Amino acid sequence: MKIGSSSFSSRSAVSACALCVTGVLVLGPVAAAVPAGTDPGAPSGPRSSAPRASLLYRSGTQVRPRSGAPEVPDVSALSWVVADAGSGAVLAAHDAHRRLPPASTLKTLFALTVLPALPAGLRHRVREEELAGIGAGSSLVGVAEDHTYRIADLWRGVFLSSGNDAVRVLASLGGGWRSTAARMQDKARALGARDTRVLSPDGYDTPGQVSSAYDLAVFGRAGLRNADFARYCGTAEAKFPGRGGGWSYDIQNTNRLLTGADGVDRYPGLIGVKNGYTTNAGHTLVAAARRGGRTLVVTVMNPQSGGGFTVYEEARSLLDWGFEAAGHVEPVGSLDALKPRPLPGPRARPAAVAAAVAPARSGGGTPAWPAITGAAVLGAALTAWVIRLLNRRSAARG
Repeated sequence: MKIGSSSFSSRSAVSACALCVTGVLVLGPVAAAVPAGTDPGAPSGPRSSAPRASLLYRSGTQVRPRSGAPEVPDVSALSWVVADAGSGAVLAAHDAHRRLPPASTLKTLFALTVLPALPAGLRHRVREEELAGIGAGSSLVGVAEDHTYRIADLWRGVFLSSGNDAVRVLASLGGGWRSTAARMQDKARALGARDTRVLSPDGYDTPGQVSSAYDLAVFGRAGLRNADFARYCGTAEAKFPGRGGGWSYDIQNTNRLLTGADGVDRYPGLIGVKNGYTTNAGHTLVAAARRGGRTLVVTVMNPQSGGGFTVYEEARSLLDWGFEAAGHVEPVGSLDALKPRPLPGPRARPAAVAAAVAPARSGGGTPAWPAITGAAVLGAALTAWVIRLLNRRSAARG
Protein backbone atom coordinates (compact mmCIF):
# COMPACT_ATOMS: atom_id res chain seq x y z
CA MET A 1 0.00 0.00 0.00
CA LYS A 2 2.89 2.37 0.83
CA ILE A 3 4.57 1.60 -2.48
CA GLY A 4 1.34 2.31 -4.35
CA SER A 5 0.83 5.55 -2.45
CA SER A 6 4.40 6.65 -3.09
CA SER A 7 4.07 5.87 -6.80
CA PHE A 8 0.81 7.81 -7.03
CA SER A 9 2.34 10.81 -5.22
CA SER A 10 5.31 10.79 -7.57
CA ARG A 11 3.13 10.78 -10.64
CA SER A 12 0.86 13.47 -9.17
CA ALA A 13 3.77 15.73 -8.33
CA VAL A 14 5.28 15.35 -11.78
CA SER A 15 1.92 16.03 -13.43
CA ALA A 16 1.33 19.07 -11.26
CA CYS A 17 4.73 20.56 -12.03
CA ALA A 18 4.36 19.82 -15.73
CA LEU A 19 0.97 21.53 -15.68
CA CYS A 20 2.49 24.58 -14.01
CA VAL A 21 5.14 24.83 -16.72
CA THR A 22 2.57 24.39 -19.47
CA GLY A 23 0.31 27.02 -17.92
CA VAL A 24 3.15 29.53 -17.76
CA LEU A 25 4.11 28.88 -21.38
CA VAL A 26 0.59 29.16 -22.76
CA LEU A 27 -1.07 31.72 -20.52
CA GLY A 28 1.87 33.92 -19.74
CA PRO A 29 1.96 35.79 -23.08
CA VAL A 30 -1.81 36.25 -23.06
CA ALA A 31 -1.81 37.67 -19.56
CA ALA A 32 1.11 39.91 -20.44
CA ALA A 33 -0.83 41.29 -23.40
CA VAL A 34 -3.73 42.44 -21.19
CA PRO A 35 -3.14 45.79 -19.47
CA ALA A 36 -3.15 45.70 -15.70
CA GLY A 37 -6.55 46.27 -14.13
CA THR A 38 -8.46 45.32 -17.32
CA ASP A 39 -11.19 42.68 -17.42
CA PRO A 40 -10.51 40.67 -20.61
CA GLY A 41 -14.18 39.69 -20.84
CA ALA A 42 -15.55 43.21 -20.51
CA PRO A 43 -16.97 44.90 -23.62
CA SER A 44 -14.90 47.72 -25.03
CA GLY A 45 -16.20 51.26 -25.31
CA PRO A 46 -18.76 53.10 -23.20
CA ARG A 47 -21.58 51.12 -21.64
CA SER A 48 -24.97 51.43 -23.32
CA SER A 49 -27.73 53.07 -21.32
CA ALA A 50 -30.45 51.33 -23.35
CA PRO A 51 -32.88 49.23 -21.28
CA ARG A 52 -32.81 45.46 -21.49
CA ALA A 53 -34.78 43.66 -24.18
CA SER A 54 -37.12 42.22 -21.54
CA LEU A 55 -38.95 45.56 -21.41
CA LEU A 56 -40.46 44.72 -24.79
CA TYR A 57 -41.91 41.52 -23.40
CA ARG A 58 -44.17 43.48 -21.08
CA SER A 59 -47.81 43.81 -22.06
CA GLY A 60 -49.27 47.14 -23.08
CA THR A 61 -47.63 50.20 -24.57
CA GLN A 62 -43.97 50.79 -23.75
CA VAL A 63 -42.47 54.27 -24.13
CA ARG A 64 -39.92 56.30 -22.15
CA PRO A 65 -40.68 59.97 -22.88
CA ARG A 66 -38.39 62.86 -22.09
CA SER A 67 -39.49 66.42 -21.61
CA GLY A 68 -41.34 67.71 -24.67
CA ALA A 69 -42.10 64.28 -26.11
CA PRO A 70 -45.35 64.02 -28.08
CA GLU A 71 -48.07 61.73 -26.80
CA VAL A 72 -48.15 58.26 -28.32
CA PRO A 73 -51.12 57.95 -30.70
CA ASP A 74 -54.07 55.80 -29.68
CA VAL A 75 -54.19 52.95 -32.20
CA SER A 76 -56.30 49.80 -32.21
CA ALA A 77 -53.74 47.31 -33.56
CA LEU A 78 -53.15 44.24 -31.41
CA SER A 79 -49.42 44.80 -31.70
CA TRP A 80 -47.14 47.49 -33.12
CA VAL A 81 -43.54 48.73 -33.10
CA VAL A 82 -41.84 52.02 -34.03
CA ALA A 83 -38.08 51.68 -34.56
CA ASP A 84 -35.15 53.62 -35.94
CA ALA A 85 -33.84 51.69 -38.95
CA GLY A 86 -30.36 53.09 -38.59
CA SER A 87 -29.59 52.37 -34.95
CA GLY A 88 -32.18 49.66 -34.38
CA ALA A 89 -33.52 51.52 -31.34
CA VAL A 90 -37.18 50.79 -30.59
CA LEU A 91 -38.79 54.15 -29.80
CA ALA A 92 -42.12 52.73 -28.65
CA ALA A 93 -44.06 49.49 -28.88
CA HIS A 94 -47.26 47.77 -27.89
CA ASP A 95 -47.14 44.03 -27.12
CA ALA A 96 -44.08 43.84 -29.37
CA HIS A 97 -43.51 40.09 -28.93
CA ARG A 98 -47.15 38.99 -29.13
CA ARG A 99 -47.25 36.06 -31.57
CA LEU A 100 -49.80 36.58 -34.32
CA PRO A 101 -50.40 35.34 -37.88
CA PRO A 102 -48.27 37.57 -40.16
CA ALA A 103 -50.08 37.16 -43.52
CA SER A 104 -48.01 38.34 -46.51
CA THR A 105 -45.66 40.45 -44.40
CA LEU A 106 -43.86 37.10 -43.97
CA LYS A 107 -42.78 37.52 -47.58
CA THR A 108 -40.16 39.95 -46.23
CA LEU A 109 -38.42 36.99 -44.58
CA PHE A 110 -38.93 34.92 -47.74
CA ALA A 111 -37.13 37.57 -49.79
CA LEU A 112 -34.32 37.92 -47.26
CA THR A 113 -33.76 34.17 -47.49
CA VAL A 114 -34.14 33.43 -51.20
CA LEU A 115 -33.38 36.67 -53.05
CA PRO A 116 -29.56 36.63 -52.61
CA ALA A 117 -29.25 33.18 -54.23
CA LEU A 118 -31.13 33.93 -57.48
CA PRO A 119 -29.60 36.32 -60.06
CA ALA A 120 -32.17 38.88 -61.21
CA GLY A 121 -31.41 38.38 -64.90
CA LEU A 122 -31.76 34.59 -64.85
CA ARG A 123 -34.58 33.27 -67.07
CA HIS A 124 -36.75 30.36 -66.04
CA ARG A 125 -39.48 28.42 -67.81
CA VAL A 126 -42.24 27.66 -65.31
CA ARG A 127 -43.32 24.04 -64.92
CA GLU A 128 -46.80 22.93 -63.97
CA GLU A 129 -45.69 21.29 -60.74
CA GLU A 130 -44.13 24.54 -59.55
CA LEU A 131 -47.59 26.12 -59.34
CA ALA A 132 -49.16 23.21 -57.45
CA GLY A 133 -50.43 23.71 -53.91
CA ILE A 134 -51.38 27.40 -54.06
CA GLY A 135 -53.92 28.08 -51.33
CA ALA A 136 -57.52 28.94 -52.19
CA GLY A 137 -58.15 32.68 -52.33
CA SER A 138 -54.44 33.51 -52.63
CA SER A 139 -53.35 36.76 -54.21
CA LEU A 140 -51.81 36.08 -57.64
CA VAL A 141 -49.77 38.05 -60.15
CA GLY A 142 -50.61 35.77 -63.07
CA VAL A 143 -47.62 33.42 -63.49
CA ALA A 144 -48.36 30.92 -66.27
CA GLU A 145 -46.90 27.47 -66.79
CA ASP A 146 -44.67 26.88 -69.83
CA HIS A 147 -43.88 30.59 -69.93
CA THR A 148 -40.40 32.02 -69.39
CA TYR A 149 -39.84 34.79 -66.83
CA ARG A 150 -36.84 36.64 -65.56
CA ILE A 151 -36.24 36.25 -61.84
CA ALA A 152 -36.68 40.03 -61.52
CA ASP A 153 -40.19 39.70 -63.00
CA LEU A 154 -41.11 37.12 -60.38
CA TRP A 155 -39.80 39.29 -57.54
CA ARG A 156 -41.86 42.23 -58.74
CA GLY A 157 -44.82 39.85 -58.68
CA VAL A 158 -44.02 39.04 -55.04
CA PHE A 159 -43.51 42.59 -53.80
CA LEU A 160 -46.11 44.48 -55.82
CA SER A 161 -48.94 41.98 -56.26
CA SER A 162 -48.06 39.78 -53.27
CA GLY A 163 -48.32 36.92 -55.75
CA ASN A 164 -48.30 33.51 -54.09
CA ASP A 165 -47.82 31.99 -57.54
CA ALA A 166 -44.53 33.87 -57.91
CA VAL A 167 -43.50 32.75 -54.42
CA ARG A 168 -44.15 29.11 -55.35
CA VAL A 169 -41.88 29.29 -58.39
CA LEU A 170 -39.08 31.11 -56.56
CA ALA A 171 -39.28 28.68 -53.65
CA SER A 172 -38.98 25.79 -56.11
CA LEU A 173 -35.85 27.37 -57.55
CA GLY A 174 -34.58 27.90 -54.01
CA GLY A 175 -34.72 24.22 -53.11
CA GLY A 176 -38.40 23.44 -52.63
CA TRP A 177 -41.27 24.47 -50.37
CA ARG A 178 -40.27 22.67 -47.17
CA SER A 179 -36.59 23.41 -47.61
CA THR A 180 -37.36 27.10 -48.11
CA ALA A 181 -39.49 27.17 -44.95
CA ALA A 182 -36.64 25.58 -42.99
CA ARG A 183 -34.14 28.07 -44.38
CA MET A 184 -36.46 30.94 -43.52
CA GLN A 185 -36.67 29.64 -39.97
CA ASP A 186 -32.88 29.56 -39.75
CA LYS A 187 -32.65 33.06 -41.19
CA ALA A 188 -35.13 34.37 -38.63
CA ARG A 189 -33.07 32.94 -35.77
CA ALA A 190 -29.86 34.37 -37.24
CA LEU A 191 -31.48 37.82 -37.23
CA GLY A 192 -32.64 37.47 -33.62
CA ALA A 193 -36.31 36.98 -34.56
CA ARG A 194 -37.41 34.36 -32.05
CA ASP A 195 -41.18 34.76 -32.24
CA THR A 196 -41.47 33.58 -35.84
CA ARG A 197 -42.51 30.07 -36.85
CA VAL A 198 -42.52 29.43 -40.60
CA LEU A 199 -44.77 26.78 -42.14
CA SER A 200 -45.91 28.41 -45.40
CA PRO A 201 -43.28 30.70 -47.02
CA ASP A 202 -45.93 32.87 -48.72
CA GLY A 203 -47.61 33.80 -45.41
CA TYR A 204 -50.82 31.90 -46.23
CA ASP A 205 -52.91 31.07 -43.15
CA THR A 206 -51.48 27.87 -41.67
CA PRO A 207 -52.18 26.62 -38.13
CA GLY A 208 -49.16 27.36 -35.95
CA GLN A 209 -47.57 29.91 -38.27
CA VAL A 210 -46.84 33.10 -36.33
CA SER A 211 -44.57 36.11 -36.11
CA SER A 212 -44.59 39.35 -34.11
CA ALA A 213 -44.41 43.09 -34.64
CA TYR A 214 -40.85 42.97 -33.29
CA ASP A 215 -39.73 40.23 -35.69
CA LEU A 216 -41.38 41.86 -38.70
CA ALA A 217 -39.60 45.12 -37.88
CA VAL A 218 -36.34 43.15 -37.79
CA PHE A 219 -37.10 41.70 -41.24
CA GLY A 220 -38.07 45.08 -42.69
CA ARG A 221 -34.95 46.75 -41.39
CA ALA A 222 -32.71 43.95 -42.70
CA GLY A 223 -34.42 44.10 -46.09
CA LEU A 224 -33.73 47.79 -46.52
CA ARG A 225 -30.02 47.00 -46.26
CA ASN A 226 -30.26 44.83 -49.38
CA ALA A 227 -30.26 47.00 -52.52
CA ASP A 228 -32.45 44.59 -54.54
CA PHE A 229 -34.95 44.16 -51.71
CA ALA A 230 -35.14 47.94 -51.19
CA ARG A 231 -35.69 48.55 -54.90
CA TYR A 232 -38.47 45.97 -55.23
CA CYS A 233 -40.34 46.96 -52.06
CA GLY A 234 -40.20 50.64 -53.06
CA THR A 235 -41.53 50.12 -56.60
CA ALA A 236 -45.04 51.52 -57.01
CA GLU A 237 -45.83 50.30 -60.54
CA ALA A 238 -44.30 47.87 -63.04
CA LYS A 239 -44.99 45.76 -66.13
CA PHE A 240 -45.52 42.00 -65.86
CA PRO A 241 -45.14 39.63 -68.85
CA GLY A 242 -48.44 38.36 -70.25
CA ARG A 243 -49.26 34.79 -71.18
CA GLY A 244 -47.85 33.74 -74.50
CA GLY A 245 -45.20 36.47 -74.56
CA GLY A 246 -44.97 39.59 -76.68
CA TRP A 247 -47.09 41.72 -74.37
CA SER A 248 -47.28 42.78 -70.73
CA TYR A 249 -49.72 44.33 -68.31
CA ASP A 250 -49.49 46.87 -65.50
CA ILE A 251 -49.23 45.80 -61.87
CA GLN A 252 -49.43 48.16 -58.91
CA ASN A 253 -48.04 47.82 -55.42
CA THR A 254 -50.78 46.88 -52.95
CA ASN A 255 -49.15 49.06 -50.26
CA ARG A 256 -51.50 52.07 -50.38
CA LEU A 257 -49.14 54.27 -48.35
CA LEU A 258 -46.69 53.93 -51.23
CA THR A 259 -49.11 54.39 -54.14
CA GLY A 260 -51.85 56.60 -52.69
CA ALA A 261 -54.48 54.28 -54.17
CA ASP A 262 -58.07 53.70 -53.04
CA GLY A 263 -58.37 57.01 -51.26
CA VAL A 264 -55.40 56.45 -48.97
CA ASP A 265 -53.04 59.42 -49.07
CA ARG A 266 -49.49 58.56 -50.01
CA TYR A 267 -47.12 58.99 -47.09
CA PRO A 268 -44.32 61.50 -47.81
CA GLY A 269 -40.93 59.84 -47.82
CA LEU A 270 -42.27 56.28 -47.79
CA ILE A 271 -39.74 53.74 -49.14
CA GLY A 272 -41.60 50.40 -48.67
CA VAL A 273 -41.92 47.65 -47.26
CA LYS A 274 -44.84 45.10 -47.39
CA ASN A 275 -48.50 44.75 -46.49
CA GLY A 276 -50.65 41.66 -46.03
CA TYR A 277 -54.09 40.29 -45.29
CA THR A 278 -55.60 36.92 -44.42
CA THR A 279 -58.72 35.89 -42.57
CA ASN A 280 -56.82 34.90 -39.43
CA ALA A 281 -54.20 37.65 -39.51
CA GLY A 282 -56.43 40.53 -40.44
CA HIS A 283 -54.53 43.44 -42.00
CA THR A 284 -50.79 43.65 -41.35
CA LEU A 285 -48.17 46.13 -42.53
CA VAL A 286 -44.46 46.82 -42.35
CA ALA A 287 -43.78 50.39 -43.51
CA ALA A 288 -40.55 52.38 -43.73
CA ALA A 289 -40.14 56.09 -44.39
CA ARG A 290 -37.24 58.52 -44.57
CA ARG A 291 -37.29 62.12 -43.42
CA GLY A 292 -34.48 64.54 -42.53
CA GLY A 293 -31.79 61.89 -42.75
CA ARG A 294 -33.65 59.50 -40.45
CA THR A 295 -35.37 56.26 -41.49
CA LEU A 296 -38.11 54.71 -39.38
CA VAL A 297 -39.65 51.24 -39.58
CA VAL A 298 -43.18 50.71 -38.28
CA THR A 299 -45.06 47.44 -37.89
CA VAL A 300 -48.84 47.30 -37.41
CA MET A 301 -50.63 44.00 -36.82
CA ASN A 302 -54.39 43.48 -36.99
CA PRO A 303 -56.19 46.77 -36.17
CA GLN A 304 -59.41 46.13 -34.27
CA SER A 305 -61.43 49.11 -35.44
CA GLY A 306 -62.26 50.76 -38.75
CA GLY A 307 -62.20 49.21 -42.20
CA GLY A 308 -59.59 47.53 -44.34
CA PHE A 309 -57.49 50.68 -44.73
CA THR A 310 -57.19 51.39 -41.00
CA VAL A 311 -53.81 49.63 -40.98
CA TYR A 312 -52.43 52.40 -43.21
CA GLU A 313 -53.83 55.23 -41.13
CA GLU A 314 -52.50 53.74 -37.91
CA ALA A 315 -49.11 53.26 -39.52
CA ARG A 316 -49.24 56.87 -40.67
CA SER A 317 -49.92 58.15 -37.17
CA LEU A 318 -47.10 56.03 -35.73
CA LEU A 319 -44.64 57.25 -38.37
CA ASP A 320 -45.65 60.87 -37.68
CA TRP A 321 -45.15 60.30 -33.97
CA GLY A 322 -41.77 58.61 -34.52
CA PHE A 323 -40.34 61.48 -36.53
CA GLU A 324 -41.66 64.05 -34.04
CA ALA A 325 -40.46 62.05 -31.01
CA ALA A 326 -36.91 61.54 -32.27
CA GLY A 327 -34.58 62.91 -29.62
CA HIS A 328 -37.40 63.21 -27.08
CA VAL A 329 -37.69 59.57 -26.00
CA GLU A 330 -35.37 56.96 -24.55
CA PRO A 331 -35.30 53.63 -26.41
CA VAL A 332 -37.37 50.85 -24.91
CA GLY A 333 -35.32 48.17 -26.64
CA SER A 334 -33.31 47.34 -29.73
CA LEU A 335 -33.90 45.34 -32.90
CA ASP A 336 -30.41 43.92 -32.37
CA ALA A 337 -31.04 42.81 -28.78
CA LEU A 338 -31.82 39.17 -29.56
CA LYS A 339 -29.36 38.65 -32.39
CA PRO A 340 -27.05 35.72 -31.50
CA ARG A 341 -23.54 36.71 -30.41
CA PRO A 342 -20.50 34.60 -31.41
CA LEU A 343 -19.52 32.26 -28.59
CA PRO A 344 -15.94 31.16 -27.77
CA GLY A 345 -15.30 27.84 -29.45
CA PRO A 346 -13.10 25.94 -31.89
CA ARG A 347 -13.10 28.84 -34.35
CA ALA A 348 -11.75 31.19 -31.68
CA ARG A 349 -8.95 28.87 -30.54
CA PRO A 350 -6.50 29.52 -33.40
CA ALA A 351 -6.57 33.23 -32.56
CA ALA A 352 -5.98 32.48 -28.89
CA VAL A 353 -3.09 30.17 -29.74
CA ALA A 354 -1.65 32.78 -32.06
CA ALA A 355 -1.89 35.37 -29.30
CA ALA A 356 -0.07 33.01 -26.96
CA VAL A 357 2.71 32.24 -29.46
CA ALA A 358 3.16 35.82 -30.66
CA PRO A 359 5.82 37.91 -28.89
CA ALA A 360 3.65 39.46 -26.18
CA ARG A 361 4.75 42.78 -24.75
CA SER A 362 4.30 44.26 -21.32
CA GLY A 363 2.82 47.67 -20.65
CA GLY A 364 6.23 49.31 -21.15
CA GLY A 365 6.79 47.68 -24.54
CA THR A 366 9.44 45.20 -23.30
CA PRO A 367 9.12 41.64 -24.67
CA ALA A 368 7.69 39.31 -21.99
CA TRP A 369 9.34 36.14 -23.34
CA PRO A 370 12.57 36.37 -21.25
CA ALA A 371 10.57 36.25 -18.03
CA ILE A 372 8.43 33.41 -19.36
CA THR A 373 11.49 31.41 -20.46
CA GLY A 374 13.04 31.86 -17.02
CA ALA A 375 9.87 30.62 -15.37
CA ALA A 376 9.84 27.58 -17.66
CA VAL A 377 13.46 26.71 -16.76
CA LEU A 378 12.72 27.12 -13.05
CA GLY A 379 9.67 24.88 -13.39
CA ALA A 380 11.70 22.18 -15.13
CA ALA A 381 14.35 22.28 -12.40
CA LEU A 382 11.68 22.01 -9.73
CA THR A 383 10.20 18.98 -11.48
CA ALA A 384 13.56 17.20 -11.60
CA TRP A 385 14.20 17.94 -7.89
CA VAL A 386 10.81 16.51 -6.87
CA ILE A 387 11.46 13.34 -8.88
CA ARG A 388 14.86 12.76 -7.25
CA LEU A 389 13.43 13.37 -3.77
CA LEU A 390 10.58 10.91 -4.25
CA ASN A 391 12.92 8.27 -5.73
CA ARG A 392 15.18 8.54 -2.69
CA ARG A 393 12.21 8.06 -0.33
CA SER A 394 11.02 5.06 -2.32
CA ALA A 395 14.51 3.49 -2.16
CA ALA A 396 14.68 4.08 1.61
CA ARG A 397 11.31 2.38 2.15
CA GLY A 398 12.19 -0.55 -0.12
